[in-house]
Amino acid sequence: MKVTKNQISSKKGMTLLELTVVILVLLTLISVLFIGARAWKDGADRSNCILNIRNFQVAVRSYANMKQVEDGTDILIGEIVGANKFMDELPTCPGGGLYTPNLTGYQSVSLPAGSDPATATFLTCDYAASGEPHYPNDVTGW
Repeated sequence: MKVTKNQISSKKGMTLLELTVVILVLLTLISVLFIGARAWKDGADRSNCILNIRNFQVAVRSYANMKQVEDGTDILIGEIVGANKFMDELPTCPGGGLYTPNLTGYQSVSLPAGSDPATATFLTCDYAASGEPHYPNDVTGW
């Protein structure tokens, strides 16, 4: 049997349906990537914020140790934060939260086990991005 030129057809390119499916798959993969990147950034912001809280905690305790401050003594922020002091400036939250210093009733270096984190830390953050405060639950090693 002889094959004519009209009977041989070669596919060139993609149909509109195939192109739509490819674009849909690519958009789905990109959206999953953006969701993952956003979650990664939120986690990084939270951990940077906790690190800022820890650094402030260390500055307060260093000041208290050097000046031999006793428990229950109020410490002014100006004694810790400023040029040529324990911290140059009060840190800013990378997640857009607001820090609130809690310096009334200085806690000793050996914090009681199971203490409330709001009273065990000298700086708390409301973390405006999530609407919930975040700080470490266990600060006994600080």
